[in-house]
Amino acid sequence: MYKIKVNNSHSFDISKDDLNELDAVETTSDNFHILVKNNSIKASILNSDFNKKSYSVKVNNNTYDVIINDALDQQISALGFEIGTAKQINNIKAPMPGLILEINVNEGQDVKEDDALLILEAMKMENVITSPRDGVIKSISVSQGETVDKNSLLIEFE
Repeated sequence: MYKIKVNNSHSFDISKDDLNELDAVETTSDNFHILVKNNSIKASILNSDFNKKSYSVKVNNNTYDVIINDALDQQISALGFEIGTAKQINNIKAPMPGLILEINVNEGQDVKEDDALLILEAMKMENVITSPRDGVIKSISVSQGETVDKNSLLIEFE
């Protein structure tokens, strides 16, 4: 079950079955044609931040800010641990399988929160993986052009 929050005001629960029933076709990179109850919808992903699980999505000329929380995120929130968790992250793992297009940092480099670390191409989309916190890069476990699996270690912080 996913908990979806739109424009910080509307919340929805969506199951994996709901997603499987979705009739969505990627027409071009980041653009989709969706059929819902015989209604045609055009949707585009304008911006994505995998660390914060937030997206800007344009649907039929209206832009929405969307946050997607999975079961683990919901458990963490229920336990009251969500505040400050990003500051404790010591490594970056691949959010999905893909190809490392570009690495923008070096070992030993100081980075600030939201600095671009690398670009992961997945499902024909270029995803910029940003730093979840200020820190120093301890190690980089991948190289440009390498294919990675979901949850593969990408970068470690000191």
